[in-house]
Amino acid sequence: MPLRITVLGCGTSMGVPQLGCRCAVCTSNDPRNHRTRPSIHLQQGNTRVLIDAPPELRLQLLATRLDEHLDAVLITHTHADHIMGLDDVRGFTLRTGKPMPVYAEASALHDLRRVFHYVFHPFPPGTSTPQIEFREIPAVGVSLQIGEMSIEPLRVFHGEMPILAFRVGQFAYVTDVSYIPPETLSRLQGLELLILDALRFDPHPTHFNLEQALQMVETLQPRRTLFTHLTHAFDYETVNAQLPQAVELAYDGQVVEVESSP
Repeated sequence: MPLRITVLGCGTSMGVPQLGCRCAVCTSNDPRNHRTRPSIHLQQGNTRVLIDAPPELRLQLLATRLDEHLDAVLITHTHADHIMGLDDVRGFTLRTGKPMPVYAEASALHDLRRVFHYVFHPFPPGTSTPQIEFREIPAVGVSLQIGEMSIEPLRVFHGEMPILAFRVGQFAYVTDVSYIPPETLSRLQGLELLILDALRFDPHPTHFNLEQALQMVETLQPRRTLFTHLTHAFDYETVNAQLPQAVELAYDGQVVEVESSP
């Protein structure tokens, strides 16, 4: 059964255009240079899952017409650009009357309960909050079964911060990464598609830059790679023309299908 991946957002934490910037990319008419904060949507059969919930989540789901059904949300880590749209799941829970499962590691769940504490307080009749059911991801390398989808959480590092990447069959999503430990490298072999962090040209303490991302592609040899978490340093058409075969920049709204079996 094929896995359908939709890139909801591929931008950095400030998005592109960046506030106050008048560079060629921020003022570009190419919609592929307009980047909302990073998130993807996965669909396999009747199962639909989000990875991360950025501030523009509502607009992303409306733009891609993926706003009718959702089974779960997975959280890589709790920086603002990855969680501040979580309230938008109320659009789903109000229709179903059921809580939305949100999967994260214990430390991330602690942050989420603090940030979204209001959703657990009783509200007067006639008001609404999202119904959220937090579910702990107890260990990396142990797959989660969500509907028809088997999802393997993997350990990567965002600077010194341990966060999650995810593999689903022959696809893997590795965002906000500066170091991939050997045990995770072994689980990222044989990929049909890799979506990988490549923040900018210059080095960064908590993200791969373009050179490092290309080195990782050379190490892992996925059949196809899309780079995400992109700043306004990258003009889509210009940079794509310079990248190796089967490597390209992602863009908001991009859809790719891969076979799900490893």
